[in-house]
Amino acid sequence: MPKILLYVCCAPDATQSAEVLRAEGYEVISFFYNPNVHPAGEYKKRSEAMLKLGKEMCMETILGEYDFKNWFASMKPRAKDIEGGEACFECFRIRLDRAAAETKKLNLPLFTSTLTISPHKDAEKINAIGAAAALKYGVNYLASNFKKKDGFKKSVELSKKYDLYRQNYCGCSWSLIERRKNP
Repeated sequence: MPKILLYVCCAPDATQSAEVLRAEGYEVISFFYNPNVHPAGEYKKRSEAMLKLGKEMCMETILGEYDFKNWFASMKPRAKDIEGGEACFECFRIRLDRAAAETKKLNLPLFTSTLTISPHKDAEKINAIGAAAALKYGVNYLASNFKKKDGFKKSVELSKKYDLYRQNYCGCSWSLIERRKNP
């Protein structure tokens, strides 16, 4: 069974994504890397949920470093961008670049991302960013669109089944501010 690294933004999104990949014959290794999540207490809830899901699904789970300070410094030029715009794409680049590096480090041939399960995110753009990161590190990227066939809906149902913490904003301080403005 071929192995694949699944970049994970949050445990709820990993549920259905991992199930789809397993049904396609992959052994899934999840990689949770989210230096964008703010505040630190929110990061802790999300990383604990991912560890819980890893145990529930018998899936190897790797937690990447939480390096909010460097992430924030690299994103500062994008502070005036609106949520869903170029700042988000830059954030995806940072995280998918790190996932490609982890794929190379683990000597795995392939990675993909849970980011494409969100109905609020552009799967085509995410796949292009993932493919560029893969090229940079000499690995392969599996283009996906996990939201297809009611993927997002199924992830909500699976999150309830596994009793997972489900956040109400993307993760960064900008998305938190936006959520508070528009509850």
